[in-house]
Amino acid sequence: MFPGTPASSHSPKTVSGACIIEIQLQNGKILIEILIQLITVNSFREILRKNGSAVDAAIAALLCTSIINPQSAGIGGGSIFTIMDRSGKVTIINSRETVPSNVTPDLLKSCDNTSDQKQDSRWIGVPGEIRGYEAAHRLYGKLPWADLFQPAIKLARNGSRIEYTHGQYIQRINNTLIRELYLDKNGNLLKTGDTVKFEKLADTLETIANEGPDVFYNGTIAKNLISDIQKAGGTLTLEDLASYQANVTDAWNISLGEYRMYFPPPPLGGAILSFILNIMKGYKMNSEPKTTDEKILFYHRYIEALKFANGLKKYIRDPNFSSDKMAKNLTEDSFADNIRSLISSDKTHDRQYYGDTPCLDSIGTTHVSVLAEDGSAVSVTSTINDEFGSKVLSPSTGIILNNQLFDFCNRANRTSHGERPPSNMAPSVLKSPSKTLVIGGSGAEMIPPAVASAVMNHLWFGKSLKEAIDTPVLFVNCQSEVKLESKLEKDVVDGLEAKGHKITQFYNTVNAVEKAGSCISAWSDKRKKGEPAGY
Repeated sequence: MFPGTPASSHSPKTVSGACIIEIQLQNGKILIEILIQLITVNSFREILRKNGSAVDAAIAALLCTSIINPQSAGIGGGSIFTIMDRSGKVTIINSRETVPSNVTPDLLKSCDNTSDQKQDSRWIGVPGEIRGYEAAHRLYGKLPWADLFQPAIKLARNGSRIEYTHGQYIQRINNTLIRELYLDKNGNLLKTGDTVKFEKLADTLETIANEGPDVFYNGTIAKNLISDIQKAGGTLTLEDLASYQANVTDAWNISLGEYRMYFPPPPLGGAILSFILNIMKGYKMNSEPKTTDEKILFYHRYIEALKFANGLKKYIRDPNFSSDKMAKNLTEDSFADNIRSLISSDKTHDRQYYGDTPCLDSIGTTHVSVLAEDGSAVSVTSTINDEFGSKVLSPSTGIILNNQLFDFCNRANRTSHGERPPSNMAPSVLKSPSKTLVIGGSGAEMIPPAVASAVMNHLWFGKSLKEAIDTPVLFVNCQSEVKLESKLEKDVVDGLEAKGHKITQFYNTVNAVEKAGSCISAWSDKRKKGEPAGY
């Protein structure tokens, strides 16, 4: 975005790889950068003209995601909002799924890190997405509730083009009901470039738009949804839906130089993200490592920080069901100083050295970053957990259900009714006297290290958002293997292996939008064909 460019110079356009919503505020402009798939700006012209808030935009974008990337997010899942109002106050809205009252007592004994194990109705948590929208809209919305649903309803009913990432997941579907969503009239499986319609989901969204969120939790949708879940063997009840509430809390925060970073408290991954950044800021690096030796040392220290972070994930639990205060320590400089002293510059150690915590590698999630010119901002991450969640489709509503209870595996010995599972999601807002940075990412276990990498490269090394997000990312998986992107220099990889690190490859996605003075910039990760846009 180039400030001062007249809006009339921006004709409606299609932006490859991004779902763009532009909303005109009474006192300025809003820019939204969304890591989802293809849609035209035309779909949102009505919203643009109605003076919507940043939260209105975020909700409409997430609803769009449920149509464009249904394998990653939707109203059968849950989300986390980090919202900064125009005064600078930050609020967290936690609408993550919760444990149902009749959950299988020995469910966690059947944890297994295989895709077949996750395709099970027993792992469905009580969906919180719509209650999260309701709370956010009640506190910060400007447009009528129903208006926010219209773009997604049109997409679902009229059809949308299947973009690359969505198309790749479709090819892996082996669930009969979900597969039927993607069959053409001749019974052939749709692919990238084809058009798909979700007419039953469009009906559901239209009902929620017209009758309000209670219809999802107490009305006809609730009855149909629970009936379908129970037919599939799930344990959710009407009482589970009726009693669900989103939690509204204050944000946690840490200092990062001139910035204050705000993030959601446990059971979310913000404490882990803050711990990683606190470790690395202690090395007092204010410029990018240049030589091969400098790069090897930087990445080695970063990998060691990630290994300790993995060992601390066992402390990330729902505070309403855990009395352990350790998670708060993860945000303290003194704690990071102590852990940093345990990092050797010349070698790595065995897993037990880092307080090894068993975990499960998973995928999924989508992220939306919104920044308004009035100073308000929204960073929100939403998910149904793994690809297509539990693989359970509610035929009468068109809703794909989450498998969020799987996130308790290897992180808890038992679950309690109403408990929210631990998560790596860390939607964040960073504020300095003159700048605001809204950032988050997708990719489950990969979220904290990927966001930390982007923050370090942008804030400390002076890279643009594009350069910071494009910088090769790494993370440490549950087997203590270091997963690197292939574009990292071979001599750096060789140097890391020489220090004892086991190296494999992967990719992740991050997106961000920033306001610095009168200039607004954004970047959407090219790893999933993303594009930023604004006006």
